[in-house]
Amino acid sequence: MWERMRGQAEAIAANDAEEVIWGCEHEPVYTTGQRGIDNRLHRLDAPLVQTDRGGETTFHGPGQVMLYPFVHLRRRGLGVRTYVHHLEQACIDLLQQEYGIDAERRCGLPGVWTESGKIAALGIRIRSGIAYHGMALNADVEMKWFNAIRPCGTTLPVTSLFKLTGRRIDTETLGRQLAAALNRQLA
Repeated sequence: MWERMRGQAEAIAANDAEEVIWGCEHEPVYTTGQRGIDNRLHRLDAPLVQTDRGGETTFHGPGQVMLYPFVHLRRRGLGVRTYVHHLEQACIDLLQQEYGIDAERRCGLPGVWTESGKIAALGIRIRSGIAYHGMALNADVEMKWFNAIRPCGTTLPVTSLFKLTGRRIDTETLGRQLAAALNRQLA
């Protein structure tokens, strides 16, 4: 997936492809960002992949929506902070409007937060004016995976849509909803 992402970003930068949003659900995997900060607490029961995104080690796997937007920031005249704000706000709007969950940003802690903990993580890369990588939204992910690490470098709790609502939301549906919310933010 990472190789495909880099290729898509390069194609957009060369004007050989248009902006796009990919969504998926991964098999269990831990990823870490460019700085490669090792925040493992225990042995990992899934592979650890070093990537070129920002951010620290986190988990991706079943029950989690991965949203990979490819956005031409230069063409849109967007700065990195504004783009991150759009990613976070898309998730906040979706959670509040569709699921009645009060979600927010927290100063100095990227991602989307609820009173019960972090529900969405962010990690992006900007190359040749193109933003890629993206956001992980916890739908019904098993929390045990996060016990082996300090997710995104913090000891604060992680939560999911299921833990907050008791509803099991299909990740494909949730991914489409999140992509639509991001499109509205970027419009």
